Amino acid sequence: MRMNARHCARLVALAASIGISGFTVQAVGAPFFQDQDKAQDHAQNQDKDYSKTKTYQQGMRDGKDDHAHNRDHSRKRHFMKDDDKKAYEAGYQNGHANPK
Repeated sequence: MRMNARHCARLVALAASIGISGFTVQAVGAPFFQDQDKAQDHAQNQDKDYSKTKTYQQGMRDGKDDHAHNRDHSRKRHFMKDDDKKAYEAGYQNGHANPK
């Protein structure tokens, strides 16, 4: 059985179309799964009460200070634990938005 150029071109086109359609399905489906993950993370973060932690209080002070001096997140802090970072950010956002 001999393969000619037309037959090879058809096979290459078929393989490319299958590959492209598979990529399109993944690209279209990915944002839906990311939205679900973000919604779950947001719901979990809403359940946690950071207000009594030291890092939350520090974030609250920094947020109030930045609001008073018209700065936008002037301090860059690095935390070892993810919960500490989340607590600091929650306090900062609360302090910057509500500087009572």
